[in-house]
Amino acid sequence: MKEIINYKFKNKNLIVTALTHSSYAHEVKEKKIEDNERLEFLGDAVLELVISSFIFKNFKDLTEGELTKFRANIVCEGTLSKMARTIKIGENLRLGKGEENTGGRSRDSILADAFEAVIGAVYIDGGFFEAQNFILSQMEKTIYELRETFALSDCKTYLQEIIQKRSKNPINYNIVEEYGPAHEKMFVVEVSHENKILGKGAGKSKKEAEQNAAGAAIKNIEKN
Repeated sequence: MKEIINYKFKNKNLIVTALTHSSYAHEVKEKKIEDNERLEFLGDAVLELVISSFIFKNFKDLTEGELTKFRANIVCEGTLSKMARTIKIGENLRLGKGEENTGGRSRDSILADAFEAVIGAVYIDGGFFEAQNFILSQMEKTIYELRETFALSDCKTYLQEIIQKRSKNPINYNIVEEYGPAHEKMFVVEVSHENKILGKGAGKSKKEAEQNAAGAAIKNIEKN
């Protein structure tokens, strides 16, 4: 696994512990095996600091509230379990027989917790900068992908927030075209501000077309 995460542990017991689920430790409790829960606790804190610092420095357009929401999207169970699968954490976990038999090796919650435990292990073994390097080497691409999704999750609201920083004048959405049969009608909407067209989008409903137009406007604004 060290080849995948690109970090060589000085204390190999740390990575073993990071990959030890509580179900395994309980089954062999006479050997006093430590599970990964304490490392997970530490890794969670390190992860949050690294991600907070990264998005603060690289996404200067986001407000404090937006940074908080964006960070939550990044450090959520779904994202972390995806990262865990990338480095094959599931294949290397030590699980109890019960968890093994009920699909624990592919369960998002277990994988996400183990990923944070690995972060905690790297932090203890190599310090903050090694942990930071590990986190960003695994997650930087995903962060930028999530940034685009996050920005467009509610395009009209996000566009409104962008424009309000510059102007108090309203944003206008206008239907410029309708086509197709009644049961499959398509709408084309242009969004404008101060008589300038910001973007154009189509959709099966007026609401969808407005969202797509706002999304196009956001992309145009961010390019300039």
